[in-house]
Amino acid sequence: MGRTAPLSGDEVVAASTLARRLLEQLGRVVLGQDAALREVILALLARGHVLLEGAPGTAKTLLVRVLSESLGLEFRRIQFTPDLMPSDITGVNLLTGSGDFSFRPGPLFGDLILGDEINRAPAKTQAALLEAMQERSVTVDGVSHPLSESFTVFATQNPIEFEGTYPLPEAELDRFLVKCLLGYPSDEAEQGILHRVLGGFDAAEPASFGVERVTDARGLAQLREAVRRVRVEDSLVGYVTALVRATRGAPSLTLGGSPRGSVGLLRLSQAAALLDGRDFVIPDDVKGLVGPVLRHRIMVAPELELEGVTPDQALRTIIDRIEAPR
Repeated sequence: MGRTAPLSGDEVVAASTLARRLLEQLGRVVLGQDAALREVILALLARGHVLLEGAPGTAKTLLVRVLSESLGLEFRRIQFTPDLMPSDITGVNLLTGSGDFSFRPGPLFGDLILGDEINRAPAKTQAALLEAMQERSVTVDGVSHPLSESFTVFATQNPIEFEGTYPLPEAELDRFLVKCLLGYPSDEAEQGILHRVLGGFDAAEPASFGVERVTDARGLAQLREAVRRVRVEDSLVGYVTALVRATRGAPSLTLGGSPRGSVGLLRLSQAAALLDGRDFVIPDDVKGLVGPVLRHRIMVAPELELEGVTPDQALRTIIDRIEAPR
């Protein structure tokens, strides 16, 4: 199977400029979350789904709304609750007056889908979401219905509240390309938020965001195609493989990264290269994305977890141990 045609210099500049404009629009509204914003843009370019973890009030919903405004895409929000049924998100067949059944699409039939507090949904509803994320279609009464080409799930979960929640199974976690951590903003950033509120900003009113529409669904599709054409040398393919495989035998972990994690790390590294204005991946692209891609795919050994070792710390040890190609 032949490789895709390389990007020209003009194509790299155009794609990088557009991607940076998207990131700039996010940064104008969502303050103090620079790392998470970059990871979200990279995941979107790599056509992956995003798991957002942070305490309430850390701009998780706002982030996705701003992204939809800057792309001109349809934003839909689903509040996950313990009594939410699969048909509540996929849609149902309704009997019409003529005696036929007509399909009424659920909220998954949008472009950017915010699944709020996904870990509150029961297993059956999570399974329906998993099919949509993997197949980009939903099946109702044996009939498959395709979702939007821009369909992307941004799921949120609260890291400090466990009452009434259902832990996400590993199979579903593995469908998320990245897990972004949104912490509390710095003192300077939080003061900036307050000044914006005094200036008329309202998180419930998109008209107050002050963001510009950067591109549309077609432009996003072209960006995603450009990402797939970013060059990756064989030595870096080996490096990605070595990093993910090392998680499977690490004594600090009881569960390592999957082959899907390897693919995700490769694709996200291509997106990072393009965002930075390059048509080729370098080792630093890979190193910087190991945490976002693998932190939700691994499990720290219980005895180390009790000592306070985090997935990111365990991954850093592995990164330091595996020699990067020159």
